[in-house]
Amino acid sequence: MTRSSVSPTGVDALILDYNGVPGLQPTPAMWTRLADLAEWPGRHLPSFQDAFWAPRNAYDAGELSDLAYWAKVLGHHPGPRWLRTLRDADTAMWTRTDPRVLDILYRARAAGLTMVLLSNAPAHLSNVLDATDWRRELMDDALYSARMGLCKPDPATYKHALAATGIADPARVLFVDDREDNCQAAAELGLRTLHYTGQPADLEAQLLPAPVNDLCV
Repeated sequence: MTRSSVSPTGVDALILDYNGVPGLQPTPAMWTRLADLAEWPGRHLPSFQDAFWAPRNAYDAGELSDLAYWAKVLGHHPGPRWLRTLRDADTAMWTRTDPRVLDILYRARAAGLTMVLLSNAPAHLSNVLDATDWRRELMDDALYSARMGLCKPDPATYKHALAATGIADPARVLFVDDREDNCQAAAELGLRTLHYTGQPADLEAQLLPAPVNDLCV
């Protein structure tokens, strides 16, 4: 006997990106504060963001320590106190969540949907996310790039996440990410995908039954 799917679209499990889905993007004020803490010349945000992102993939993959990452961003090694300040401010930029998305996830979880978090995140951010209530209450497992030594869209990351769901058939698993290239890589392995563009209704339609219209006959 085959059990019926939890979701209205035949999805038995969800693999979910963090940043850009439940996680909100940093505000301009947050970027400015981090640039100020970095003592960036002229507070020139575009050049600071270029320096911030250039070594980020290696940092997310666990190839760079906090010190090695910030040394590449700044062009020199910060002292221990300055390093902690930068790391903590960086982490804080990525820990705000969208209550609309979390509401959908909590309702889907209450209906019995299995959920696995799959995020490109450095080690310290991974630890902070693991300590949040929503992570502990919603996710059956959480896979972070720094712990795997791999970043999306490496195919191995999706294979690890699929195994964590316990679902053998990738066509019964929905992968949600705000980056189209990550979704394309997942689709190539047979996963269902939703390229999330900031519209919670799109996620809700995939995971939850439509509300019953009492006027329908």
